[in-house]
Amino acid sequence: MNATLTAVALSLVSAGAYAAAAVAQARLAGRTGPSAGALRLLGRRAWWSAVGLNAGGALLHVAALKYGPLTLVQPLGALTLVAAVPLGARSAGRRVSRTEWRGTLLTLVGLAALLLAAGGAAPHDTLSLPEALGVGAVTMALVALLGRPGARPGLRHAAASGITSGVASALTQTLTVAATDHSGPLLDWRLVTVAVLVSFFALGGLMLSQTAYRGGLGAPLAVVTLANPVAAAAIGLVLLGERLQGGVLGLIPALAGAAAAVQGVILLSRAQARNTTVPASLPVVTGPPSRVVIGGPPLTTPRAPEPRALRPEPVGSRSGPG
Repeated sequence: MNATLTAVALSLVSAGAYAAAAVAQARLAGRTGPSAGALRLLGRRAWWSAVGLNAGGALLHVAALKYGPLTLVQPLGALTLVAAVPLGARSAGRRVSRTEWRGTLLTLVGLAALLLAAGGAAPHDTLSLPEALGVGAVTMALVALLGRPGARPGLRHAAASGITSGVASALTQTLTVAATDHSGPLLDWRLVTVAVLVSFFALGGLMLSQTAYRGGLGAPLAVVTLANPVAAAAIGLVLLGERLQGGVLGLIPALAGAAAAVQGVILLSRAQARNTTVPASLPVVTGPPSRVVIGGPPLTTPRAPEPRALRPEPVGSRSGPG
């Protein structure tokens, strides 16, 4: 099996593990209040299950980065959302909708087009120490900007999570390639610094995604799925010398695949958002049981008359023949 097929196979299994972890995190976020801190999460078994699944997916992802470039491995991360659709539906006790299947098909078609343009040789270039520090500084600035107080913190936290995860993948590739080429000392300041940055950004991405999933799974996971490969591919193309196959002509299938994948992700996120929304036509009971609110002023339902108590009549009080 050549390097490209190995990278694809490892990425597929990694996406399945990440999808199971995302569903577990979303379920945990739905049962945890916004004020719950990290220490409270540490006492929950579901949290450690999600951490274990994320760790397994990360190890497989690291192995995939050894055999394939960032522009190939990172787009396959979008399959996390595709795998999360049936897993999330099964967890919620429902069937996958037609819109979700359409989104899944579009995402797969888009990924196939991206793979045709991004497939390449195994990576050889690595980030230098100044480049790694510069990437880390820019990433922390972006996370601080996205984490500012304001409206819709869930999607902004999801974008920050996707960026940190993508940067962690790029730094991990530098770590694995440098540690396995045996061209220098195994431990030097560059590798130690990169390893610290990888740990920091991986943990930060996990905590940011946990915060983002408090608003639901669909839209935040879609944003994470899009931001992750964009951040990693930007580092690969700008700093690591990676190129799309076919030169300028290779941009045509890449752009078409990206457009199809984005549309698929949008359909999936909208469908999952509808699945978590209560239809407005259903009655919502508020207050005492005798009052029902149906999209307007409260209507009072009539009460059934209470049965009158039967009282014994005094002897001789009934008139009639003696």
